[in-house]
Amino acid sequence: MDIPLEKKRFDKKKISIVVGVLLLVALIIFVAVSTGGSSKLNVDKERISVSEIKEGVFQENIPVTGNVLPITTIYLDALEGGRVDEIFVEDGAIMKQGEPILRLSNTDLELSLVNQETAVYNLLTQMQISQNAARQNTINKLTRMTDVENSLIEANRIYQLNKKLYEQKAIGRQEFQESENNYNYQKQQMELAQEILKQDSISTRQEASQAESSFARTQSALKLMRKKVGDLVVKAPVDGQLTSLDAEIGQSKNKGERLGQIDVLSGFKVRADIDEHYISRIYTGQRGTFFFSSNKYSLVIKKVFTQVTSGRFQVDMLFKEKVEGIRRGQSLQIRLALSEEKQALLVPKGGFFQQTGGNWIFKLNEDGTTAHRVDIRLGSENTEYYEVLEGLKSGDKVITSSYDNYGDKQELVLK
Repeated sequence: MDIPLEKKRFDKKKISIVVGVLLLVALIIFVAVSTGGSSKLNVDKERISVSEIKEGVFQENIPVTGNVLPITTIYLDALEGGRVDEIFVEDGAIMKQGEPILRLSNTDLELSLVNQETAVYNLLTQMQISQNAARQNTINKLTRMTDVENSLIEANRIYQLNKKLYEQKAIGRQEFQESENNYNYQKQQMELAQEILKQDSISTRQEASQAESSFARTQSALKLMRKKVGDLVVKAPVDGQLTSLDAEIGQSKNKGERLGQIDVLSGFKVRADIDEHYISRIYTGQRGTFFFSSNKYSLVIKKVFTQVTSGRFQVDMLFKEKVEGIRRGQSLQIRLALSEEKQALLVPKGGFFQQTGGNWIFKLNEDGTTAHRVDIRLGSENTEYYEVLEGLKSGDKVITSSYDNYGDKQELVLK
């Protein structure tokens, strides 16, 4: 007789399935807990930077790079075009005002000078001839005036004599009338001669004035032409150092072409490039600082160039103190102040800002074993610090190094 066997409720296959499901659920729970908002991450203390929030003097500034330049640079341009015939000095020479640097030749200009000189000499000769003719004409008129005056005196003498004789019935009326008519005629001749002499004097003065004016203009043109020829010799306009000389013997230079420059060595300035983002906040009188040979020095903005090129604009800055040993062409790392000094909560700059944008930070607990994520608000910045507006207080310790490997963890366990 067969004995019925009781069917087992759980076999090995079902047990394996149940265990697998439990393991899967446990894995899902673990992943959920690990990626949840309250997840933690173990961090080695030696791999992070911890900074303390402190209150101190804060001034907003930006870093800029400046180059040392001469206080004044005067460019040498060819005032007249020509061929380089002679170079008197080498590039880098120390020049005195008026010393020749190079000489150009221009045959057309030199020929024009000769023609202008000839024109002046011809005009001068013509003026002398005209003046001689005018003087001779005046002499002739004066001689005529003398003759008329003598004839008037004689006519008056005869008229007065005949008048007395006529009154005494010694001569006839015809003879008396003739002497009277002659006297009146000579008076008219005298008045005419005086008027002619007067007009001649006026005309002579006008012609002399016109001739002198014409001669003066021609002399001015000659003087200008001589200056243009003189400009073929390029001279140092001021005391200084000749730099960037660009000329070779036999080379042709056009009018206005740059030949070099003179750097005035009485002092230096700094020309700095600044991002166009700050153009509305930069003005003359702003100060900057830099370190040179372990000493701190100050600069002040003298001029702002508002033209933007490749996203940057330039400023010229002057030294507030004498800087020993500084040379033309050196680069300076400058901190340019954008605000006045004030008291503020400060957090040192660090890599944390790249991930947080200044919106949150990891703050350590009192015993420094853990760090929790807290929301903050930052204000202005300078080369060393951010200004803390909200979320932290003096004495708090925060992690300022990079958060690249922290993901969205809310708590860090420091070991």
